[in-house]
Parts: sequence; structure tokens; C-alpha cells
Amino acid sequence: MKLTILGCYAATPRTLTNPTSQVLEIKNKIFLVDCGEGTQVQLRKNKIKFSKINHIFISHLHGDHLFGLIGTISTFALLGRTTDLHIYGPKGVKEIITLQLRLTSSWLSYELFYHELESKESEVIFEDNKVIVKTIPLKHRVYTNGFLFQEKPADRKLNVEAVQHYNIHTAYYQKIKGGGDVTLDDGTVIENKKLSFDPVPAMSYAFCSDTAYHEDILPIIKDVDVLYHEATFLESEAALADKTLHSTAKEAATIALKVNAKQLILGHYSTRYDGIERFKEEAETIFPNVLLGDDGVSFEF
Repeated sequence: MKLTILGCYAATPRTLTNPTSQVLEIKNKIFLVDCGEGTQVQLRKNKIKFSKINHIFISHLHGDHLFGLIGTISTFALLGRTTDLHIYGPKGVKEIITLQLRLTSSWLSYELFYHELESKESEVIFEDNKVIVKTIPLKHRVYTNGFLFQEKPADRKLNVEAVQHYNIHTAYYQKIKGGGDVTLDDGTVIENKKLSFDPVPAMSYAFCSDTAYHEDILPIIKDVDVLYHEATFLESEAALADKTLHSTAKEAATIALKVNAKQLILGHYSTRYDGIERFKEEAETIFPNVLLGDDGVSFEF
């Protein structure tokens, strides 16, 4: 699982910082999460192929998470894209994009599918044979969702030496990978643990931006492997965080601690601060495993 931060600063873009957008690579799939202004430029800088992005998830309809979407969609068409593109986001995202395409007389070379979200409860919005994606209802000034990406458990790994030792026919291999025992011709039952190895553990990633401190999300993201949680402010500006329905670094770390996350990544920093190291220092007073998101930074898990 690989996460590339294209942008992770709040509000307006600057010469050296970009608004929210990131790419998650999981089970050989690439998901674009939020699409702030400048996303397509950042995709190029980070050498991420446009053609591999088939699903875009938009957390909410504030500009610093959305204003890059129409440009990205249009560029896909200019590059001759023919593969379907799916957009998951709050109700209204279709109207926004459709209006811009219509008034600019822009025509797409591919099918665009909208999956508009309205539920205030967590729901599955994408699923295939390898990955499942659920919403994480957040607490912000407008309707907002985070997203939980979960790998589906992989098959067990065949112990080739063991199956050869017991002279087990290849017809049983899939059953063994699925966790089944095997009964030999003489009636002997060979337990699965003797014939296979544990698979690589399935991983999970939770994206939570933008939101006030919100304990309702705890059961949804319990035991998540990697949590990206917004930390717009330091605790010294906690009153401003409350007013704007954002979080502090300390609050983000508290969520990570309560859900037993393995790793916390901070982001969505207010540009009022000189540098971001203090966000990590504050979070580490609550939770030990803290990474700082920053534009152009990649993490592999």
C-alpha cells in the first residue's frame, strides 16, 4: 500500500504548498482522493499516470478539495481517454461539473459516472474482489465524508513442499488456499495449517479531512492500519478549530489513540504557521507513531 500526498495544506494554494489531494495505491489500483486546485500538475510532478486513475473520491464541496476536478476531467479528455471515470462525492458534484462542461462547450471522450452521496451513516460506496471502500461521516460546516479503504483478505499461500509430500492433487490447491483441510484417499485428514502459510495481512487506510474532533467515527475506523487525520491548527488555536469545525494536532492524535491505529499521518495544515514540525511534536504527546504529510511525500506500508 502506497500513499502519495499531492497537497495537504488548508485554504488557498501558495507557491510551495498545495490544497488537499492524494493518491492511494492499493492492490494494484490507484484511487485519487480529493482534487484541490493544481492536482493535475502534482500528478505530473509525481509521475502518476492519469490513465490509471478510474475512481475519484471527493470528501466535500469546499474549493480547496474540489477546484482541481474540472481541470483534471478535461485533461483526461484532451489526452484521449476512453476508459470510464467514476466520481464519488456529495450530492451537487454532478451539477457543478456538468455546468462547467456545458458552459465551456467541453465534450468528453469517455463515460463519466457520478455516485452522489447523501447518507449521514457509513455506507459501502465501492467494492470489487480486492478492495472495499466505505464512507466515514465527518463533522464539518458542510456535508463531508472521509473514506475507509480496506483490502480484502488474500488467499493463504500454498506450501508446495507439503502438498508434494502428501501427494495432494492440484485439484485441491484452490481449496487449500481458501483455508480448507484435505482428506486423503485412506481417510487421513491433513489440516490446512500443514499445507499452507498465512497470507500477508490485509491493510486499511482511513482518510479524515476536514472535520472537527468527532468520536462518532471511532467504531468505523477501529484498528485501522494508517489514519490520515486533518490537523489544521495547533492546540494554541483550539478555539478557532472549534469555531471552524476543524481539528488540532492533539485531537487528531487522540482519535488515533482511541481507534488503536498503527500509524497517524497529519495534514491540512493552516498556512498561518512557520513550518509543520510543531504539529508532529504536539501529536506525539498523545500518540507515538506520527508522520507529517507534505506535498510530494510518499509513504509505503
